[in-house]
Order: sequence, then structure tokens, then C-alpha cells
Amino acid sequence: MSKIMTTSERTDWVDYAKAIGIILVVYGHVVRGLMKAGLIHDESLHRTIDSIIYTFHMPLFFFLSGLFFQASLCRRGERKLISSKLDTIVYPYIIWSLLQGGAELIMSDFTNGSVQLSEIVSLWTPRAQFWFLFVLFLVFIIATVYSHLFKSFFNILLLLTSGAAYLYHPETLPPTITQLCENLIFFSIGITFTAHKIPKILSGNFCSLITLLLFVTSQYVFHFILGNSYTDKGVLSLTLAITSIIFITSLTSSIPPNRLPILRTVGHFSMAIYLIHILSGSGARVALSKILGVDSEAVHILVGCSAGILIPILIANLAQRYNINYLFSAPLSNWFSFCLKPHQKF
Repeated sequence: MSKIMTTSERTDWVDYAKAIGIILVVYGHVVRGLMKAGLIHDESLHRTIDSIIYTFHMPLFFFLSGLFFQASLCRRGERKLISSKLDTIVYPYIIWSLLQGGAELIMSDFTNGSVQLSEIVSLWTPRAQFWFLFVLFLVFIIATVYSHLFKSFFNILLLLTSGAAYLYHPETLPPTITQLCENLIFFSIGITFTAHKIPKILSGNFCSLITLLLFVTSQYVFHFILGNSYTDKGVLSLTLAITSIIFITSLTSSIPPNRLPILRTVGHFSMAIYLIHILSGSGARVALSKILGVDSEAVHILVGCSAGILIPILIANLAQRYNINYLFSAPLSNWFSFCLKPHQKF
């Protein structure tokens, strides 16, 4: 068994990486909302930036989630691991899918789109950004099943299976299954990379510079020479995503602990930001355009991104202060386990 990452190691470079990922998520959704509202002037530029971001920002989150799977499995066991994910993934998925859907329904006259009540309550079909939580839970189940069946060889078999799924899955699959096929590989790469080796191998200014050059070159070739976008899946997109993840890993693991406390805070609250940023970012856009009459693209992007990051952090801090933790995780530890009372080991 590989060395398990300590808490201090986990809360520095990993939080930095989460922060970069979640900032890109917020930016991408804010700009997409502005384009849909007709508030972006140079759509070509922003669509290119959007494509670059979408080649790797969600794969990065699956990769980071995979880093700690094996350690968590050894510590908790199969059944407790899955029940903990019911508490920390499925529960907030349900709560915030309903909250965001309800808000969209109420504010439909002021926003870009419309939503039906039937769509909101159809939780088996994830909406908007919540697809990530839905798929991530499926990924944990699949990885746990592989571990149960194949023991010490599960990570290699999962890597091979997920790689084949990424490259050869049919285009006619339902959206959720397609998202599963396109992201399981990055979770399995996270498992395969022993977490303690990544900072040792990739940290350092020279390595960061090399991986930056690889990142810029690969993105340039993929988008500008070959004319591809993030929707063009295959060997090239997989290579591009892995190259980008390696760059982010090298960059963040080279930052000394506690050097960037603000960035670390953003990473620490990345789940809250992911859950709330659509509501807060869209609210900022509506307030600026409908109430204040602001149509400046730069102001909308700055205020929208700031609201998408800062408001969720504020809400999460208030929830902690006033013990309203049921907004982000089940109100009782192992809530689903308590309710379902499973009697057989997974």
C-alpha cells in the first residue's frame, strides 16, 4: 500500500488546485450566461477561452477526487465509504438541485431560460452543474466495485476499462452515461498516481515551467492548428486533458504551504462554491442588467465571478457559525446509513 497523504499535504497544493478549478468553473458559467443574454461583444474570443477551460477543468476535479479514494477506502471500508458519499455528495445534490431549480422557476421571467417543475423534481436526470455530483457518486460506486472484485489489481483494470470507455463509447448514449465515460478515466488516473509522489515528482520552478510550455503548446495545437474544440473527444482530447492536469498539479505543488491563504480558502470552500455559484452569479447579472442598467462586459464578468465565489463562501461560513450544516451535508453523520440500515457488507 502506498504512503497515505497527510492532512497538511492535502490542504495545501490540493486546495490550490481546487481553487484554480472552481475559479474556472465560475468564470465559464458566468461568461456563458452573459453570452446567452447577449451581453458579450466578442463571442469568438470567449468561445475559444471557454473551449480551453472545458478541456480540463472538470477532469481536474475527478482527478483530485481519485487521489484520496484508496486511502479513504482503507480507512472506512467499502460500505462506510459509499454511505459517506451519500451524505456528502448525494444529499447536497438533492438539496441544491431543488433549491436552484425552485429559484430558477420563480425567477424565470428575469433569467435566460425557463424550467418546468417536472424537470426540477426529476432528480434521476441531473440538471445544470449538478451532473458532476451525480456522475461523481457513480464513479465512487464503480471504483469500489472494482476494488471489491479485483483487490490489488483494481486500479490498473479500472484505468484500462475507463480509458476504453473514454475512447470508444457510442455517441448515442444518454448524457449522464456519456459524462461518466468521459470522466471516469481521470478519477482512475488519480487513483493510479500515488498521492505522495505527485508533489515530489512535479514540484519545483523548472518543472512548472516545462509543464506550462507543454500546456500552452498542446492547447495551441489542439485549438488553433487543428481547429478542434473541447467537444472533439478522442486520443488528442485525452492527452490534452492529462497534460493540463499535470501542469496544474506541478504549479500548485510548487507553491509553499500557506503562501496564498486566499486561494487556499477558495479551494477549501470549492464544494459550496460549486453548489451556489450559478444562483449568485446569475443573480449578479440580473441585478446589474435589469436593475442598474449596466451593460459593460468587463463589469459583468468581474462582478459575476466575484459574486459566484464570495457569496457561497459567506453562506458556508454563516452555516458553520450558526450550525446550519445541513445545507451542505447530511444533518447527521452517516444519515443515509442510519435511514437505510444496510445489513450486508458491500
